[in-house]
Amino acid sequence: MILQFGAGNFLRAFADLFIDQANRDASTAVGPVVLVQSTGRERVDALNAAGCRYHVAIQGRLNGAVVDETEQVNCIESALHAGTQWDRVLEAGADPRLSMILSNTTEAGLALADEDRVAGGVLRSFPAKLLAVLLHRYRAGLPGPWVVPCELVEANGARLRDLVLEQAALWGVDAETVQWLREECRWVNTLVDRIVPGAPRVHPLLDVDPLLIAAEPFAFWAVETEADFPLKHPAIVTARDIAPYTLRKVRILNGAHSALVSKGAAFGIETVRECVEHPEVGPWLHRLLFDEIVPVLEGRCDDPKGFAEAVLDRFRNPFIDHRLASIALHHEAKVAVRLRPTVVEYRERFGESPELLSEVCP
Repeated sequence: MILQFGAGNFLRAFADLFIDQANRDASTAVGPVVLVQSTGRERVDALNAAGCRYHVAIQGRLNGAVVDETEQVNCIESALHAGTQWDRVLEAGADPRLSMILSNTTEAGLALADEDRVAGGVLRSFPAKLLAVLLHRYRAGLPGPWVVPCELVEANGARLRDLVLEQAALWGVDAETVQWLREECRWVNTLVDRIVPGAPRVHPLLDVDPLLIAAEPFAFWAVETEADFPLKHPAIVTARDIAPYTLRKVRILNGAHSALVSKGAAFGIETVRECVEHPEVGPWLHRLLFDEIVPVLEGRCDDPKGFAEAVLDRFRNPFIDHRLASIALHHEAKVAVRLRPTVVEYRERFGESPELLSEVCP
């Protein structure tokens, strides 16, 4: 069984779909999901009204071909609201079947709250909620679970662990229990990658399934562990160090996005797909990726050229209108992380400035 904090579109079209697919084979089954929503309860109510079943429309391009298929997700056993059903959340945490706790609470969720300085009462922060669940499990004499955060934060597992231990110190948790939290629970860093835009624009189930969500065919989930990760899926990769995968994604996928914000604006282009299909911007992007970004990453991460080719396929997705205006938020800060290091490393490696990168990152 898996306890999941987060009921948003991403986890439902990513982890929950993978879990459902794994459960279809007895050799890879990991059991049902107990889902918890902390902010509001509209998704929990909608899930319960639908018998905790919904569909994912997988739409886009993969290996050069258009994909448009739909799968039903049936793995959610129950959907709980933390604010009114906390006893049931604790009960799920002490379920002997539990092997993993998943989360996607956004970066804002990885923080403590002043209201939680004293144990007891209504818990506000996710680390405090997670600590309460783990303490309840420890007192039941059960083994520590895998703790698998999916927030898009570097070293997310280590960060969440440290926050939980900081919360434990505030509550005066004894040393033996703290040791169990630190060493018996398996905290792992992860990198998740899949575009989940929400409901599809057009689909025969739009009027039938209010929980219908769309996702691109590409999916990648890196988990930093050398142990046997319980969830098996073709999209999941385990490694001792996932930093090279993070480097690849940030420099190629995110770097291309930010480069297009600058380049596309000069042509009045509004979406990523229009950029790729544009007679001038499309070839420019191809050269940027394969002549300037990929060469800097060769030997530092797995198949940067193949990943760049997959990125171009993803950018051509005919089902998604990914607007440059949404990518442009905090543009300068993003350029500093996504593009400028590549410019510096290109100069160091090749002894000259990259022509195209220098246009968008002078």
